[in-house]
Amino acid sequence: MFSKFTSILQHAVEALAPSLPLQEDFVYHWKAITHYYIETSDDKAPVTDTNIPSHLDQMLGILLQEEREREFGVTGPCMEYLLHHKILETLYTLGKADCPPGMKQQVLVFYTKLLGRIQQPLLPHINVHRPVQNKLKSLASKGTADVISEDSLSGQDSLSADTGQPCQPEELSGAAGLGHTELEDGPPQQTDELSTSLDNLAVTPLPEATVVRPNQDYNLVNSLLNLTRSPDGRIAVKACEGLMLLVSLPEPAAAKCLTQSTCLCELLTDRLASLYKALPQSVDPLDIETVEAVNWGLDSYSHKEDASAFPGKRALISFLSWFDYCDQLIKEAQKTAAVALAKAVHERFFIGVMEPQLMQTSEMGILTSTALLHRIVRQVTSDVLLQEMVFFILGEQREPETLADISRHPLRHRLIEHCDHISDEISIMTLRMFEHLLQKPNEHILYNLVLRNLEERNYTEYKPVCPEDKDVVENGLIAGAVDLEEDPLFTDISPDNTLSNQEWLSSSPPATPDHPKNDGKTEVHKIVNSFLCLVPDEAKSSYHVEGTGYDTYLRDAHRQFRDYCAICLRWEWPGSPKALEKCNLEATFFEGHFLKVLFDRMGRILDQPYDVNLQVTSVLSRLSLFPHPHIHEYLLDPYVNLASGCRSLFSVIVRVVGDLMVRIQRIPDFTPKLLLVRKRLLGLEPEGPIIDHITLLEGVIVLEEFCKELAAIAFVKYHASSTP
Repeated sequence: MFSKFTSILQHAVEALAPSLPLQEDFVYHWKAITHYYIETSDDKAPVTDTNIPSHLDQMLGILLQEEREREFGVTGPCMEYLLHHKILETLYTLGKADCPPGMKQQVLVFYTKLLGRIQQPLLPHINVHRPVQNKLKSLASKGTADVISEDSLSGQDSLSADTGQPCQPEELSGAAGLGHTELEDGPPQQTDELSTSLDNLAVTPLPEATVVRPNQDYNLVNSLLNLTRSPDGRIAVKACEGLMLLVSLPEPAAAKCLTQSTCLCELLTDRLASLYKALPQSVDPLDIETVEAVNWGLDSYSHKEDASAFPGKRALISFLSWFDYCDQLIKEAQKTAAVALAKAVHERFFIGVMEPQLMQTSEMGILTSTALLHRIVRQVTSDVLLQEMVFFILGEQREPETLADISRHPLRHRLIEHCDHISDEISIMTLRMFEHLLQKPNEHILYNLVLRNLEERNYTEYKPVCPEDKDVVENGLIAGAVDLEEDPLFTDISPDNTLSNQEWLSSSPPATPDHPKNDGKTEVHKIVNSFLCLVPDEAKSSYHVEGTGYDTYLRDAHRQFRDYCAICLRWEWPGSPKALEKCNLEATFFEGHFLKVLFDRMGRILDQPYDVNLQVTSVLSRLSLFPHPHIHEYLLDPYVNLASGCRSLFSVIVRVVGDLMVRIQRIPDFTPKLLLVRKRLLGLEPEGPIIDHITLLEGVIVLEEFCKELAAIAFVKYHASSTP
C-alpha cells in the first residue's frame, strides 16, 4: 500500500517538476529500477507493488518520443544508452530470476512493446537480438506456463513484431539465426550499481556477447514449435501464425535452415500422424463427408454443445484442422521450403500412416480410410502439397500402361480395383474420391489416369469411313431424331448470348482423315442424335415426365465445360488430335486400368445398384468434359474407326443396349413399370410395393439420362471447337 502511495506521489512530483532532457530522464528511470535491487530487502513482494512497471513504461515512452522527434533511421542518445548498456540483457536476467515475483511477465511485455512500436530496425543489434532470442527460448521452455497469462497473451505479438514492419525479412532471418550474416556486438557494458545487487539476488549475469554462428540453436523456431502444443488455443494459434511468417521468408538460406536444421517438418508430420491415429477405427463416411468445413485458426468446437455429435467428431475436427494448417503453411511458404514440407508430409504421413490403412483388407477399415482420403483430396488447396498427394495416390509414371502393369505403384492399382469392389459402399466412396481428384488443377492426374494411354491413338484404324457405312449408322440410330433447331435453349447457352440458332448449329468437329469436313449442321446432328437415339423408344421414360428432356443438360454442360477449359488452359494441350501418320498404330492398345474399370462397370449398368450407376456415369461425364482432342475422340465420337479388339464408351453403351433389347422381351408391362420407377425416383409417386426387376429398371433410367448428358457435352464441345 505504501509503495503504491509512493508511486502516486512520484508521478505528481514529476508532473510539477521542470522537464529534464530526454536522455537524463531515461537514465533517471533506469537508475530507479537498478536502485530498487540495491536498496530493497524484501524480494518476495510482487512487482506490481513496486515502481518498476511505471519506470519501464516511462522508458518506453521516452524512446518513442525520441524517435518521433528525429529523422527515420537516426538513433537518438536514449536508444544508444539502451543498446550500449545492454539494458535488455540485464532485464532478461532479472526476468529469468523472476525477482521480484512477476518480473518475468513485465520483461516480456516491455520487449513486446519495444519491438512492436519502435519503427527503426532493432533486431540486427546483438544487444537486442540475443536477449530476445533467450527470452523466446525461456518463454517456450518447461515451467513458463505462469508467464503465458491473460495479460501477457499480447506478448505473443512480439513474434509478429519480429516479422512485422520494424524488421525486414533479412533482419528476421538474422534474429532467428536462419542462415543470416554474423551480427556485430556493441561497446562493452558499462558497470553500474546493479552488478553488485545481482550477486545478492543469486542471479548470474549473462556472459559477454559472442557472434552468432551458423550452427546455433534456432531458438525462435523451436520456441514457436513448442508453443503450438500449448493447451491455450489462443497461444497455439499465435505460434502457428509465427511459423507461417517464418516459412514465408524469401531467402533460400532461411528456407534451408527451417527445413533441414529444425524439427519443423517432423513436428508437422508427426502431429498429423498422431491425430490421424487417434481417430476411431470406423467412422461413418457420411459423417466424414458432411462434418463442417474446418479452418485451422477457428477450431472452437464444443462437443458438449453439439446435439449432432457423433463418436470421434472431436478427433476428426482436430485432424482436419491440423491438415488445413499444414496445407496453408505450405501454400504460404517460400518455394524450396514448401517443397521440403510437402515431401515430408508425403513420406512421413501419406506413405508412413495412410498407405497401410488404404492397403488393408478389412472392409470397414478400407471404407474409413478411403473416406478420409476423399475428404483431404477435397480440402487440399496448396499446389505443392496437391502434387505430392497426386504422386502418393497415382505415382509418377507417364508411359503407357500395360494390362500386367500393376506393380509399379501398388496403391494406385488397389484404389482402382476398389472402384469395382464387392462392397458397393467402398466402390462408391473410391469413385467419389477419383471424381474429386479429377477436378483438381493438376495435369498429371488426367495424364496418368487416361491420356498416356490415348496419346498414340492406337485405338483407331487408319481408313476413311465409307458413305455407305455412315448411312447404315444414321438409318439405324437416327430415326425419330429431335429437331435441334426448335430447341429453345440454343440461344441461351452461348457465352455472349448473341449467336443465332444457325451459328450454333453450324459447329462441326475439326477435319481429320477420319472426319472429312462436312456440313457442320449435319455433323453435329449426327453426333448428338447418335447418343440421343441409343436407348430405344420402348425403354425411354423421360418424355412422359415434364422437365427431364435433353435440353436440361445443356446449361450444365456449357458451364462445366467452361470451368474445365479455365483449369486446363495452362496445360498447353493440342487443339486437334495427333496426326495418324505420326502415331504408332501398330502398338497394342490398352485403355488403362482406370478406364477399364469404368467401362466394365458401365457394361453392367443394368445389374448394379442405382447409386453405383450414378457414380460411375458421373465420373465418365467428368472425363468427357475435358477439352483434350483424344479424350473427345475416344469418349464422344460415335464414328471413330475402332481398331480390332478395342472398345470405346460408345461401343460399350451399344452392347448394353443390345442386351437390354433382349431382356425387355422377358419383362411384362415393361414400360408402365419403368415410368413408375422414374416417378418414384423423382419423388412424384409415393413408395409402394416392390417392383420386379427394379435394378434393371433403375439402370435403364440412368442409361437414358447418361446418353442425354453425353449428347449435351458433345454439342457444347463441338460448338466450342468451331468458335475462336
